[in-house]
Amino acid sequence: MEWKFSLDSIKDIATAFWEAAGNASVIAFHGQMGTGKTTLIHALCDVKGVKDVVSSPTFSIINEYVYDCEGTKKPLFHMDLYRLKDEQEAQQAGVEDALHSGHICLVEWPEKAPGIFPDNTFHAYLELIDSKTRRLKISNN
Repeated sequence: MEWKFSLDSIKDIATAFWEAAGNASVIAFHGQMGTGKTTLIHALCDVKGVKDVVSSPTFSIINEYVYDCEGTKKPLFHMDLYRLKDEQEAQQAGVEDALHSGHICLVEWPEKAPGIFPDNTFHAYLELIDSKTRRLKISNN
C-alpha cells in the first residue's frame, strides 16, 4: 500500500496507516534523515490517543508513552536506533526486550540492528517527493 501526503493530511494518513497495520505490534520506519519519520510517529500516537508529549528518542533511545485501549492503559514504545553502533548495543539498551513485549513499538532507523526484529515486523518506508510532500509505502514482510 502506498500514500502521498503532506502535513495537512498527516492525521488522515495516520488513521489509514493503523487500519492497514491491523494488529501489528512492531513497526519499523525506514527513510533518510529529514523524511518525517518522527513527525509521522507523532501523528500515529495522536491517532492512538497518546496524551504524553511525543518527542524524538534520539538520545534516550526508547520513549514510553501510554494510550487507552478499550478502557485499559497500555504502553507504546517509540525507539530511535540512530545513535547505536550494532545489535549488541541495542540489546543492552533494552530494545530487544521492548520489541518482544507484545506492546506497540514504533522504531526509527531499524537498519542499525536488523537481526533483533521479530519476523512479523511491519515495515514503513518514507521518502521525500518534494519539500512538502512525502511518499509512504508499507509492507508486512
